[in-house]
Amino acid sequence: MKYRYLGDSGLMVSELSLGSYLTFGDRLNERESTNLVHTAFDHGINFFDTANVYQDGIAEIFLGKACKNLDRTELVIGTH
Repeated sequence: MKYRYLGDSGLMVSELSLGSYLTFGDRLNERESTNLVHTAFDHGINFFDTANVYQDGIAEIFLGKACKNLDRTELVIGTH
């Protein structure tokens, strides 16, 4: 996986990110969402996108639960 700095933040993020819009809570249930997050993380993706409006907040909840057992210092989560 290739990484880049996120603007001037000093954060290194994977060039590929995983977004949760139209997936978590819609096409994927909680277990499937967690499996996808863990697989992405295991393959070097450390940048995840979500928002409290995706599936009425369900996507954000699923992502939070999926990240529970991951090293939070290795994750960058974008939300609004």
